Amino acid sequence: MFGLFNQAPGAAKGRIVSAEEALPGRDTPIATASTHVVLGTPLQAPLQPGQEEAFFGCGCFWGAEKGFWRLPGVITTAVGYCGGHTPNPTYEEVCSGRTGHTEAVRVVWDTDQVGFADLLKLFWECHDPTQGMAQGNDRGSQYRSAIVASTEAQAELARASRDHYQQQLSAAGFPAITTELLAGKPFFFAETHHQQYLERPGSRPYCSARPTGVRLSAFPGSDFKLPASVWEHYDWSQPHCVLRSPGGPITL
Repeated sequence: MFGLFNQAPGAAKGRIVSAEEALPGRDTPIATASTHVVLGTPLQAPLQPGQEEAFFGCGCFWGAEKGFWRLPGVITTAVGYCGGHTPNPTYEEVCSGRTGHTEAVRVVWDTDQVGFADLLKLFWECHDPTQGMAQGNDRGSQYRSAIVASTEAQAELARASRDHYQQQLSAAGFPAITTELLAGKPFFFAETHHQQYLERPGSRPYCSARPTGVRLSAFPGSDFKLPASVWEHYDWSQPHCVLRSPGGPITL
């Protein structure tokens, strides 16, 4: 609809496999958690009036999810797989590079409290969207940067934010953005132990994100709803910053 290594033997190294090459997957969804470990909200409840959802791929989903669930106005988050071909894949299948999926975070938010522009600001700032089939130390198509919009309005705003952020990145000496902008792609929930992984007992404190340190400024169509004080809770000047932040949501 709009524009768009940890590889196993036989995987397509450095590229997204075609539908013909992809693993067959399965008809039955993979079992996952029912309730958010931090927010206490349902992971798979239908959207209610005044709510929207979108999906973000920004490297390893463990750390990426934490950044989103901390935002005021976010109702629930979940990690999973999106943008590829294999139905209901397992984590191991996605890591093989043979599903076409990227690791992604589903975000559901209250549109009265937080805007899509705020989520885009977090997305662009929390990782390096110029790294192609990688993020930090992680290599493979499953770590590529992506936004999967659920409405045309979201898609338009995502495009505008990308074009504006590209100007900012270019001025700072970074190469071209490689983020995929997609729509109409199904999201498949990941296994229970991956949901809110960093807040689960015994989890490994891991985050591969390498933020550029460039802050997204106002762009055409942006209507930021969150106050500037919220962004003081995110230190993008160093990698792995979510590992040093509290696990609970930011309070205004």
